[in-house]
Amino acid sequence: MKIALILSGCGNRDGSELQETLSLMLAFDRRNWQYQCFAPQDTFRVVSHVDGKEEGQRNIFVESARIARGNILPLEQFRISDYDVLALPGGMGAARNLSTFAFDGQGMVVRSDVEQAILDTYHAHKPIVAMCIAPMVLAKVLGPYGVTLTLGQPCAAADVAVKLGAKHQICGPTDYCADREHHVYTTPAYMVGTRISQIFLGAENMVAALEADL
Repeated sequence: MKIALILSGCGNRDGSELQETLSLMLAFDRRNWQYQCFAPQDTFRVVSHVDGKEEGQRNIFVESARIARGNILPLEQFRISDYDVLALPGGMGAARNLSTFAFDGQGMVVRSDVEQAILDTYHAHKPIVAMCIAPMVLAKVLGPYGVTLTLGQPCAAADVAVKLGAKHQICGPTDYCADREHHVYTTPAYMVGTRISQIFLGAENMVAALEADL
């Protein structure tokens, strides 16, 4: 199995959440599935992980390379014909850098390259997995198709997802939502989780469900 993993920076407040991303990578690696990291080549507004204040700009691709240990490709090089699964870990980068959900709510816009990657995967009938707040990106792109996903418990984000056309399934931190009709697998991670062990189990359970359905 070959996985394309879209990153959005480095850090839960303004990029990919590290513990979620590594849990997802580990769940793939435990099955000897290969993954390739991708990220957009663009700048983003940096948020301090100490006091929450914005502090200038950095490059999404360069910051994502920290997680990927340098093994990363520009998202523009993604071709679904080369991969079996598309994966989006969580972190506010999904809501700030891959989309504008953090700023615009229901009026959010998804980056065109991210939207195209999701649509190409969906129309190729290949699975998509997403964690934490990243399912909001799927709600925007795939909501019109009636996809079912989870953002954990009832919350403002879940309400927006439903308004965008998606169906929301309530889940605990180690649970997952498997929409087998649309080949979409999601887990809430730190939307409801409080411990790294829960994050790992959520990722593992989600990937195990995907594996069983392949």
